[in-house]
Amino acid sequence: MPAPTDPFFVVLLGGALQATPRLAADVAGARFVAADGGMRHAAALGVRPEIWVGDFDSTPPELLDAWPDIERQPYPVAKNETDGAIAVAVAIERGARKIVLAGALGGERSDHALMHLIHAVSLEEQGFAIKLTSGTEEAWPLLPGTREIDLPKGSLFSVLGLSPLAGLDIGNVRYPLKDFSLSFGSSRTISNVAEGPVRLSLASGRAIFIARPYDLSGA
Repeated sequence: MPAPTDPFFVVLLGGALQATPRLAADVAGARFVAADGGMRHAAALGVRPEIWVGDFDSTPPELLDAWPDIERQPYPVAKNETDGAIAVAVAIERGARKIVLAGALGGERSDHALMHLIHAVSLEEQGFAIKLTSGTEEAWPLLPGTREIDLPKGSLFSVLGLSPLAGLDIGNVRYPLKDFSLSFGSSRTISNVAEGPVRLSLASGRAIFIARPYDLSGA
């Protein structure tokens, strides 16, 4: 796990992003990298990225004009990685061990949103601490081990298995599980309700924990 003194980065991506108190807490004290059209979130968050990367095919001229002094690292449109993957790599090159992917969920391109989730799991497996957020929706990779995720009482969450899961414990929730085996493709762990911070343990497998901390419809 990253040490408290390790550099903490936020990568601004092109998906939906809504300024919320939880998002403000997530980005406080971070360094910022913008990926292509994700730069549009900088003004709303009141932040100044230290570098702006991508092929700029989704960046309107007025956004380019609004940030003339930001270092830019352009790439050709015909490339082997997404702008988001390039931005994450730049953050890692600059020392990031903890990364928040802001604007990673939702948006017009579901393929990009799914890729962000899969990429996040890969990064977590490499030892990086990753969170994805749209401000109103949040997600974390879930790998073997234990962790606690701080959620308000009554908020909705789901566990999406990216493989068969074994030894899954979900505690402090309305529908707890203990030493549960989840077959790949099962919807058993969709739409649970937090009773406060959610306690998780997993023996084997890969999953995504995705939550809606401002959706208290399950309360």
